[in-house]
Amino acid sequence: MEGKETLDKARERIIETIAQNIHLYGLTSSAGRQYGTLFFHDEPMTLDDMTEELGMSKTSMSTSVRALADLKLVERAWVRGVRKDLYQVKDDWYQSFINLFSIKWRRSISHHSVAVRKSLRELEQLKKDPNISEELLEMVKSDIQKLKYVRDYFDWLERFVDALEDHDIFDLVPLKEHDDSETE
Repeated sequence: MEGKETLDKARERIIETIAQNIHLYGLTSSAGRQYGTLFFHDEPMTLDDMTEELGMSKTSMSTSVRALADLKLVERAWVRGVRKDLYQVKDDWYQSFINLFSIKWRRSISHHSVAVRKSLRELEQLKKDPNISEELLEMVKSDIQKLKYVRDYFDWLERFVDALEDHDIFDLVPLKEHDDSETE
């Protein structure tokens, strides 16, 4: 088929780029290749299909597809008459990014917020102790100011994550209108 080599080369370039950058999602390059392969398939694929196409072990494919599914980058699909599990890429890359970012940052925000609140309480108590030295009191006051800054940052970050999840971010950074007839 004329042009098939060019098509395959263009796809492979994208698949390799996904494989190189999938670490941003905490995944291996093999999971990136699997994702890229699924992305270009118009039909859902079984683990056997992926194994054959990518030349990787079925165990590796299973582990990667589970990790991709946990991040909501792929989902199971159902096709009448097919008894094996089928997988396909979720179509909304924007929502996939929002999900990943939100999951990771909400956990971080929670851990930091708890630590900052606890430390601030302890330092406020220490600041009231009449027996601490002036030098220690100055360090405590300085640390309290630093922790209030950190608290304010994580408050902002939580509002930022809310803006992502509520899709308010698209008011600030609008999605580009997609024109299927457009080629570059």
